Amino acid sequence: MTVGASLATVLRVDVRSKEFRFCVLGPLRAWWNDTELVLGPPQQRAVLALLLLHRGRAVGVGELVDGIWGTEPPTAAVSVLRTYVSRLRKLLEPDRPVTGAPRLLVSLGDGYALRRDAVVGDIDLFEDLVGRAEARRVAGDDLAAVQLLAGALELWDGVPLAGVPGPRAEIERRRLEERRLAALETRLRIEVDLGGHARVLPEITALYEAHPLREALCELFLVALYRSGRRAEALDVYERTRRTLAERLGIEPGPRLRTLYAGLLSDGPGPVEVFGTEEPGPGGSSGASTSGGDTTGPPATGGTGGPGPAFADQAGGPEPDFDDDGAVGQDDPARPAGVVRPSQLPTDLAMFTGRRSQLEGFDALLPHQEHPRTALIGLISGMAGAGKTTLAVHWAHRIAHRFPDGSLYVNLRGYDPSASRMEPGEAIETFLVALGIAQQAVPEGLDAQAALFRSVLAGRRVLIVLDNAADTEQVVPLLPAAPGCLVIVTSRSRLSGLVARHGAHPLTLGPLSAGESLELLARRLGDARVDAEPEAARAIVGLCARLPLALSIVGARAALHPDFRLADIAAELRQDHGSLDAFSGGDLGSDARAVFSWSYRALSPEAAGLFRRLALHPGPDVTTDAAAALADVPARRVRTVLTELTGASLLIERAPGRFDFHDLLHAYAAELAEAEDDEPARGAALLRMHDHFLFGAHQASMVLDPFREPIPLPPSTTDVAPLRFNGRAQATAWLRTERYVLREIVAHAAAHGFDAHAWRTAAALDVYFNRLGYWHDLLEINTGALWSARKLGSVTGQAYSLCGLGVAHSQLNHAAQAREHLEAGLDLFRAAGHAGGQARAHRGLAYLCNRTDRRDEALDHYARAVELYRSEDDVSGEAGVLNQVAWTYILIGEHEKALEHCTEAILLYQEQDDPYGEASTQDTLGYALHHLARYPEAIEHFELSARLFHGIGDRFLEADVLSHLADAHLATGNREAARTALGTALARLEELAHTEADVVRRRLRELEPDQAEPGG
Repeated sequence: MTVGASLATVLRVDVRSKEFRFCVLGPLRAWWNDTELVLGPPQQRAVLALLLLHRGRAVGVGELVDGIWGTEPPTAAVSVLRTYVSRLRKLLEPDRPVTGAPRLLVSLGDGYALRRDAVVGDIDLFEDLVGRAEARRVAGDDLAAVQLLAGALELWDGVPLAGVPGPRAEIERRRLEERRLAALETRLRIEVDLGGHARVLPEITALYEAHPLREALCELFLVALYRSGRRAEALDVYERTRRTLAERLGIEPGPRLRTLYAGLLSDGPGPVEVFGTEEPGPGGSSGASTSGGDTTGPPATGGTGGPGPAFADQAGGPEPDFDDDGAVGQDDPARPAGVVRPSQLPTDLAMFTGRRSQLEGFDALLPHQEHPRTALIGLISGMAGAGKTTLAVHWAHRIAHRFPDGSLYVNLRGYDPSASRMEPGEAIETFLVALGIAQQAVPEGLDAQAALFRSVLAGRRVLIVLDNAADTEQVVPLLPAAPGCLVIVTSRSRLSGLVARHGAHPLTLGPLSAGESLELLARRLGDARVDAEPEAARAIVGLCARLPLALSIVGARAALHPDFRLADIAAELRQDHGSLDAFSGGDLGSDARAVFSWSYRALSPEAAGLFRRLALHPGPDVTTDAAAALADVPARRVRTVLTELTGASLLIERAPGRFDFHDLLHAYAAELAEAEDDEPARGAALLRMHDHFLFGAHQASMVLDPFREPIPLPPSTTDVAPLRFNGRAQATAWLRTERYVLREIVAHAAAHGFDAHAWRTAAALDVYFNRLGYWHDLLEINTGALWSARKLGSVTGQAYSLCGLGVAHSQLNHAAQAREHLEAGLDLFRAAGHAGGQARAHRGLAYLCNRTDRRDEALDHYARAVELYRSEDDVSGEAGVLNQVAWTYILIGEHEKALEHCTEAILLYQEQDDPYGEASTQDTLGYALHHLARYPEAIEHFELSARLFHGIGDRFLEADVLSHLADAHLATGNREAARTALGTALARLEELAHTEADVVRRRLRELEPDQAEPGG
C-alpha cells in the first residue's frame, strides 16, 4: 500500500543516525554508517545473528556454541568462536584504536552482547510498527492500523536469516516467520472487518493454501468467503481443514472454528457476529482495550496518598502509604492493570525424538475441552531419566497456540537431592507476579494465595506446566478453576490422589521403544554412523535400558569423539554391566552409575573436580562465578570447564551463564564428592562459596546504598575474588537473578555451621528485598540468621536479624510481632553501644508507627534517630531521617513543615554528594508542593528528581517520579506535557519489562487527544 510503503521508507531514512544497521528479515545484511559490510563465513554470520536477535542481552559462550554447531561442535569450538568475535569487532568498529575497549560488541559475564544504543535493525522497526498498529487499533483507528501493518510487512525481504547456518538460526527463522504471519493475519482480519473482504480474498486464499493447519487463518477464510456470498465454498474449506487436522495432528478443530462452522450451517446471520469477538492483535493476543479503573495521582490538597512505590529503607526515600490490606498506593495492585501474557516455557529440545503415541493420546484430550467444568489436567509419571520433563515441554510448545493468555512453568523440585523442595506458596507467588500482580499484593497464607491465583485465572486460557512434583498436596493449591486452562504435571510418583480427586488424565512413561532409541542415537550421531554399525547401536540401546537420559549422555560423549567406533563404546559400557535397572526403583544403584561413570571418567581432571564441587551448591542453579569459587579457579578458566560438562550432557545450561543438574546426576556428583574428596577439601570449597555470596551481597548492597553504615565483615580466609558491579542496574540485576539462590545460601549457611556468613548475608540483603517487596523472603532469611547469630553469641548479629524481622513483619501488617522484634533489636544495639544500629531500629519503629496511624510517636522515634546519627557524624543517615520526617508531616497534612525538613535534608545530601538521597527528597518536596497547589514549583522539583534518578541509572524510580510530574502537569491543565512525561515513564518501565508499565500505558490512553472532553 502506498501509505505503508512511504512509512517504511521514512523509517529507513531516520535510522541513518545510527552507526550500525542490520537486516534479518531476509538475508542477513549489515551496514556501518552507509557502507554495507562483508560479514564473513557462515558461522561468523551465525554469531552476529544470535547477538543481534538477543537485543542487547548477553549470550553465553555455551549457548553460542550450541546455536551455531548444535550437537557436533568442532574440537576447538570455544577458540573458534572467540576468533569470530574478534573479527566481528574489527568489522563493526573499524575506527576503534587497537588498544581501545570495544564499544559495540562487548563482553558480559561469560558471554557477549551487542549494545543497543548504537544499533538499529529491521526487526526493531517491524516490532515498533506492529506495536503502534495495535495501539491505533485499540484506539479505534483501524485504517491507521492497516497502514502501519502494511508498512511493517514491507520490511520483509524473503526468508528471514537466509544464509545463516545452525540449529538456533533455524529456530529463529520459524519464530520470525510466525511473527510475520501473525501480523499479516491481523492486517487481513482488519481489512475484512472494514468491508474489504472481496479485495483481500485472493491473498487469504493463497495464504491458507500455504498454511492449511493454521486455524485462525481458516476462520478468516471462512468469514471472507461467507461475506462474499460463497457459503458452500466456506463449508468445503471447513471440512478440508477438519480432515487435515485429523490426519496430520490427530486433533479436531478448536471451539472458535467449530462455532463459525455452526453459524454457517444455521439459517441465521452466519459467522459474522462470532468473528467480531476476541480477535487477536498483531502479536497474536487480544487486541481489545484493556483500560479500566482510575489511575489516581497525588490529590491537589489534603489526603494521605503516597508518591508511589518508594520504600522505607536506609537510603532516605519516603515511605509509601498502605491501605488496610498492605497494598501500596490507591489503585488495587491485586488486579493487573493490563493484560499480561506470560511465556515461561523452557526451550523445546531441538533433538526431541519419538513418543508419538503418547503425544497423540494427550492431543486427543484437547477437543473434550470445549465445555469443561474445571481445568484439564494431564499427568506424566514415570521413572527417573525417562524424559518426563522433555515430553511435557515438547507437548506444551506444540499446543501453546491454543492458550492465548500465556504459559506458566515451574520446577517444583520434588526430588531434588539438596531437599530444596519448592513450597506451593512460593510457586503461586512466582505465577502471580508473572501474571501482573504486584509483589506487595501477594497475600499471606497458602489458602489466600491459592484463592487469588484462581481469581486471576478466571476467564483466562493459560497453559501451566508443574514439573517434578513430589506429591498431590504440592500440586493441588496450584490448580486453577478456570475451565479454559490446561495443567501438565510431571512426577516420579503416580499421584493417585490427583487422578482420583481431581480427574487428572494419567500417562505412565516408560523407556523408549527400540526403534525410538535408535532414532534418538541417529539424531545425535547421524544416520550414517548408526547405519554403519547397527549391531553396536542396538547394543548401546540395550545397555542404556532405552532411557532418554542415559542415551543422551552416551550420545553426547560419542558425538564429541566421532573417531570412536560404536562397538568400542558398547564394549566399554559392558565392562560396567550397565542395565540401569535401578532407575525403575527411584534409587541410584550400581547399575545406574555405569553410564554416568563412563562419561565421568572421560572428563579432564579439572572438569571431574568441578562436577563434584557443583554438588555442594544448594541450588536451585549455579552461575559461572559461583562455580569458579567452588572450584577455586578464575572465572575465565571455569567457563571452558563448564562447556566441557555441558558438552558431555552432565550439566544443563538453563539460561546464559546459569547451570543445573538433572537430579540423578546431582545425586551421583554428591556421591562422588563424598567418596573422592576428603572433608577438609569439601569444607574449603563450601567456605569459598559462602565467601562468594557474602561479599557479593555486601558489594551489591553498598552499590545500591553507598552511604549506609557497612555491615562488619570477617576477613576473608580464601582467595575468592569479590564481585564488582559497575552501577545500580548491574547490582540489582545480580540480586534479582540470584534471589532464590541467596535465600537457599542463607539457609545452607545456618544449617552447615557457617553462622557468621548466615547473619551477615541476610543483613546485606535487607535493602534490596525490602525495596522490591520480597517480605516473605526477609522473614525466612532473618529467621535463619537469628538462629545462627544466637549460636555464635553475636549480639550485633542478633540485633540486625531482629530488625530485619521487624521490618518484614511491619510490611506484612503484623504490628505486634514487628514491634516486639524491633524493640528487642533496639535493646541489643543499646547493649552493644551501636549508635547506628539504634538509629536503624528507631527508624523501623517510626515506620511501624506511621503504618498504624501513630504519627506523634513516629516523630519521637525519628527525633531520637536524628540525635544518634548526629552523635556519629552520620550526615547521610540524618538526611534520610529528615526526609522521612517530611513524609510524616505530609501524612499529617502539615505540608509547610514538610517543606522545611525537605530543604534541610537536600542541603545535607548535597553536602555528601549523595544523588540518590537528594533525588528521593526532591520527589518528596515536589509532592508537598503539589498538595499546597504550588504546581509550577512542584514541577521543577519533580523534573530535578527525575534527572537525578536518570543519572544514577535507577529507571524504576525515574519512571515513578515522572508519573508524579505528569500529575502536576495535569493539575495545571497541560495535558500534552503530562503525555510527554508518561511517555518517558513508559519507555523506562518497558526497558525493565516491569508490570507497572501497564498502569502507565493505560493512563496514556486516557490522555489521548480523542479521549479529551470537548473543549478540554
